[in-house]
Amino acid sequence: MNILILGAGQVGSSAAENLSSEANDITLVDNNAGILQELRDRLDIQTVTGHGSHPDVLKKAGIADADMLIAVTNSDETNMVACQIAHSMFHTPTKIARVRSPEYLKYHNLFDESTFPVDVLISPEQLVSNHIQRLIEFPGALQVLDFANGQAQLVGVRAYYGGPLVGHEISTLRKHMPGVDIRVAAIFRRGKGFIPKGYQVIEADDEVFFIAARKDILKAMSELRKLEKPFRRIMLAGGGNIGRRLAESLGKKYQVKILEHSEQRARELARELDTAIVLKGDAADENLLLDENIDQMDVFCALTNDDEANILSSMLVKKLGTRKVMSIINRHSYVDLIESHGSIDVAISPQQITLSGLLAHVRRGDVVAVHSLRRGAAEAIEAIAHGDRHTSRVVGRAIGEVKLPEGATIGAIIRGETVIMAHHDVVIENEDHLILFLLDKRNLHAVEKLFQVGITFL
Repeated sequence: MNILILGAGQVGSSAAENLSSEANDITLVDNNAGILQELRDRLDIQTVTGHGSHPDVLKKAGIADADMLIAVTNSDETNMVACQIAHSMFHTPTKIARVRSPEYLKYHNLFDESTFPVDVLISPEQLVSNHIQRLIEFPGALQVLDFANGQAQLVGVRAYYGGPLVGHEISTLRKHMPGVDIRVAAIFRRGKGFIPKGYQVIEADDEVFFIAARKDILKAMSELRKLEKPFRRIMLAGGGNIGRRLAESLGKKYQVKILEHSEQRARELARELDTAIVLKGDAADENLLLDENIDQMDVFCALTNDDEANILSSMLVKKLGTRKVMSIINRHSYVDLIESHGSIDVAISPQQITLSGLLAHVRRGDVVAVHSLRRGAAEAIEAIAHGDRHTSRVVGRAIGEVKLPEGATIGAIIRGETVIMAHHDVVIENEDHLILFLLDKRNLHAVEKLFQVGITFL
C-alpha cells in the first residue's frame, strides 16, 4: 500500500516505523529536516520537507498515487486542510486525520464530504481516556481491550502467588470455573511470549492474556490473582484534555480529585466540572498530597505531558501508600526502565494506543479492530470472515484446519450476540468475527490473506 504520513512526531514516526516494516511504501512529510534525516537513515521510507497542507508539498510527496493519507501533525487545522486538499485536488481514497480539540470534535457533521472530508477521525485523548477508564473498571488488569463493541474482551493480568490457577495446567480452567468459558491466548514469561498449550503450567509473575465474554472477565481474573476490591477514590495529576475527559466521565461513578499546576487552567476546570474536586498545586508536593489523603487513594494517574514529572510524582505517591499508580510515559526507554523497576503499576503509551486506532484502517482483509500489545511487538486483531468454503480460506473450516502462521492463534469467535471460545472443532461461519492474537507482527500479512475473499481457493 502507498501511504503518505504527515507529521514526524511521536505518532507519525511510530506509524512510519510500524507500517514500513510491513512492506508498505511510506512517505513522511514534516517541516523538520533533521528529524526526517534521522528517520530516513533508520527506516526504509521516503521523506519530504515542507508544510503538510501545502498542495505543492503534497504533490511532491506523491499524493496523486497514494492509497491513503494519514495526517497526524500537531496542528488540527493542518490535518483537516490536508484531507480537504487530498480529496478535492487528488481524490485520495482514504484520509485519516488526528484531531485533538474538543471544539472541533463536538460537531460530528463537520467531518463529511461537504466540509472536511475525513474518512477516519482519530482523537488520541479520547483513545487514551477510554484505555485508562477500562483499567479502572477492572482492578488488577494491565490491559483491557474491547472487541465486537465490548461483547468480548482481551485482558492482560500478572499471575500472583496464591492465585487458584497458578501452578496448575491451563486445561484445569474448566474444572475451576464450570459454566464459564475462557481462552488463554498468550503468556509472556520473563519477557518472552508463547502461545500456550493445555498441558502447560501458569507460573507466578507470568503476564497472561486471556479472552472471555465481558460478563465473565472478573471470574477469570480471580483464577490468576486475588481479586481486588473495586476502586472508589481517584486522583488525576494534570488537567489537560485527557485529565478533563477522565474527570468528567469518572466523576459520575467515582470520587475524583484533579490536581492542576496552572492556576488559570484549574479555575477553568472548576467552572466546567461539577462531578470532581479541582485542586491547584504540584503533584510532586508531598505536603499537599498528604493533606489530600493520598494514602487513602485507590488510583493515582499521572497525565501531564512531562514524562519525568509523571514518573517522579508516581514514584512519590506509590511510596506514600496509593493503592494503584498509572502514568503516561511517551519514551520507550523510560517504559522499559519503569516496568523492570516495578515502581509504577501501569505505564501508558499514548502513541501505541493511537497507533492501534490507526492500524485497523490500514490492514488488508476485513479487519475491524487492531490493538498493539507489548509496545508494538504483538497484536490482537478482530477480523470478519466472509464467503464460503470455496471462496474463503477460513469459512466452512474447523479452527483446527485453519493454517495459521507460527505465533498466531484464534482466541474467540463472536457470532451475532454469542461469544464462542475457539476450540479446535468449532466451524467458522460467514460473517463470524474472529479474535486473533499475533506474537510476531511480521506474520501479519499471512493472517490478512486468510480473510481476503477470492473467486476460488479450491
